[in-house]
Amino acid sequence: MVLPEGFVLPPWYFLVAILVVLGGVLAMLWALEPPVTDRTVVAFVPWMMFGSALHVLHQLGAYPDSISVLFTSPGVYLVTAIVGGLAWILGIFLEAAGLQRSTERFVGVVGTGFFVVFAMFALRLGWAAGTFEPFWPVIAVVVSGIVTALAWLALGLWFTDVAAITGMTGVVVVFGHVLDGVSTAVGYDVLGAGENVPLSQLLLEAGEALPTAEYVGGGWVFVVVKAALALAILGLFTEYVEERPGEARTILALVAAVGLGPGTHNVLLFLVA
Repeated sequence: MVLPEGFVLPPWYFLVAILVVLGGVLAMLWALEPPVTDRTVVAFVPWMMFGSALHVLHQLGAYPDSISVLFTSPGVYLVTAIVGGLAWILGIFLEAAGLQRSTERFVGVVGTGFFVVFAMFALRLGWAAGTFEPFWPVIAVVVSGIVTALAWLALGLWFTDVAAITGMTGVVVVFGHVLDGVSTAVGYDVLGAGENVPLSQLLLEAGEALPTAEYVGGGWVFVVVKAALALAILGLFTEYVEERPGEARTILALVAAVGLGPGTHNVLLFLVA
């Protein structure tokens, strides 16, 4: 009921190699113990988006068959974690050597560069194929920004401590899940896209069964659920962020990635396909 269709593990020899390298990266980060702050979470936003660009390129058939399986789900997320982790480690060493003022800035700039380059490859393929259609993807991003602002305003008015304590990490969590919700709703109601995650499909079908579906579609239910879930998680994590901010923000960054990754994937895929 949770795993999406098309969930394919790489062959064992790829999977073992990926897990060994990822384990080494995580062990190095564990030893270095870099602080995880709001700035750290924001710096990793482009890396969450980068994985989506890699997956879209896979769907467009941009990779050789021999390595294409690395960029299916979930392999693409493991590959992205390795590259992002290595960038983090490199940034730490560069800052320690006095060659870089801020690890977070280095991670963010490198991640942005990676995302932009690979997203441009996807856009170029869509343009060449004549399937580049920016209108609804842009609408999805704009609406997501508005809904996030309204949700955060409501959180700040009624739960001031939650908004103040979770800070920019909280904003990233809410925007990521709202973008996933809105882009999914636009795809389902407007573009005729299917939904691969069974649980999400149930929510979309529930919205479609309501009397309001004739006027506003059925995807709005999914948007409301995603936004409410993100806000609820922030409320539950508030005390944890106060007591153990590094650990809590690390987990919240993963929560944000679960929303922002699929949301960015939807937007890019609708742009080019």
